Amino acid sequence: MTSTSEQPILVAATTGKPEVNPYLMGVYAPVGEEIDASDLEVIGKIPADLNGVYLRNGPNPRFAPEGRYHWFDGDGMIHAVHLENGKARYRNRWVRTKAFEAESEAGKALWKGVMESPKDNPFGNTHGLNVKDSANTDLIFHRGQVLSTWYLCGTPYAVDPLSLETLGAEDFLGTLVGDMMAHPKVDERTGEMFWFDYGPRPPFLRYGVIGADGKVVNTTEIDLPGPRLPHDMAITENYAVLMDLPLIQDLEAARNGRHKLRFDRSLPSRFGVLPRYGNGSQIRWFEASPCYIYHVVNSWEQGEEIVLDVCRVQRPQPRADAHTPLAKMLSYLRLDASLHRYRFNLRTGQCLENQLDDDNTEFPSVDSRVVGGRNRFSYAVHISPDSTLKFDGLVCYDNRAGTKTEHRFGPGRWGSEAPFAPRDGAAADSDDGYLVTFVQDEREGRSELDIFDAADLTAGPVARVLLPQRVPLGFHATWVRADQLEPSRK
Repeated sequence: MTSTSEQPILVAATTGKPEVNPYLMGVYAPVGEEIDASDLEVIGKIPADLNGVYLRNGPNPRFAPEGRYHWFDGDGMIHAVHLENGKARYRNRWVRTKAFEAESEAGKALWKGVMESPKDNPFGNTHGLNVKDSANTDLIFHRGQVLSTWYLCGTPYAVDPLSLETLGAEDFLGTLVGDMMAHPKVDERTGEMFWFDYGPRPPFLRYGVIGADGKVVNTTEIDLPGPRLPHDMAITENYAVLMDLPLIQDLEAARNGRHKLRFDRSLPSRFGVLPRYGNGSQIRWFEASPCYIYHVVNSWEQGEEIVLDVCRVQRPQPRADAHTPLAKMLSYLRLDASLHRYRFNLRTGQCLENQLDDDNTEFPSVDSRVVGGRNRFSYAVHISPDSTLKFDGLVCYDNRAGTKTEHRFGPGRWGSEAPFAPRDGAAADSDDGYLVTFVQDEREGRSELDIFDAADLTAGPVARVLLPQRVPLGFHATWVRADQLEPSRK
């Protein structure tokens, strides 16, 4: 095992009255070392037909924050376990963003986070509020590399999926102008990637396509009545689906140098459908009841309709009794989401919606090979009722049978997003594969990688890979198959 020592931080600096911030403590506390470890101890047996790498992103501040800390502020750190021939290797690395490098040179935090005024920050994202772009949110595999993205729209950073070396800011051969949102969609059948960019100043929304050659091949502006905070999008075989949801960026707060959101229940949720290579004038809007949506499950075409499955948030705003910035953050991060389906009829313009499950589930995924096509299976994490955001179990939904199966991690054990990892050579959109997730045991202060048979979640993990250090709770994850890794080895 080798490691590179970095200065750990345990307590945030604050302004005004001191506050105990749970997102810097316990299962969220950052780690201070970058570690390489091989031949990890395994309880059970790693399946011989599971080969690839599991990567998960998340916030891990390197230096004590300036001012009040929001969980979204932390520097991006990727934790990865590479599985090959029944063996496991662990590695973690910070994402070397421009802001990370600037703070490393200074030896201290230079940026204030989203709960403070950003006006004195050295620089920020292109189309935003001068806030720190830490690339801590999602991981998307495209054209042999992983893109590390940020939740408020930022620069995608290219990362090698095996070494975790930051390859640099990805501008797609000089063709990307501006930022990219956190969750672009990749169509593995065509090699294309679809994205949008938004911000508090016009144009409020831009949509674009990156071709299989790695260049931006289409961009268009989408007309919106004002600034919004869209987080995700969907694709089908022929269309893209964008969202205009009534979670609004407060312009008065922005003029005063603050990032503030408000949910306007007097406005509908709108879903815009346009051809993949269309322009803004071709978009068709479908209206539905007001809500917020962080994450899309998948979307596909079915006859004259487009079907969209999402995790729909019922109350996307802080509680009325949350009177301090910290209380508002804690309340805002408590997801209250459930599986929801929309149907957009392209002939009649009708929108139908219905709730598919009443459980609190989020961070959904499908087999990456069927994104944009009709899927039978989808997977999600179950949200704990705790006061902070924790994942206490996994859920599998079977669209064909209309059933779900579940697994709970157990008391004091918290998981991460669990993407589907197909068995080597398995057909697409089957349950012939595994779910892979980090699990942190709060009682023992230990983390592990748990592997589940996707066809039998209730049986519990088939293997538990014990990790050499604790992995703090974080955000999104991805699975990169061995066949996708082959170009990275050459």
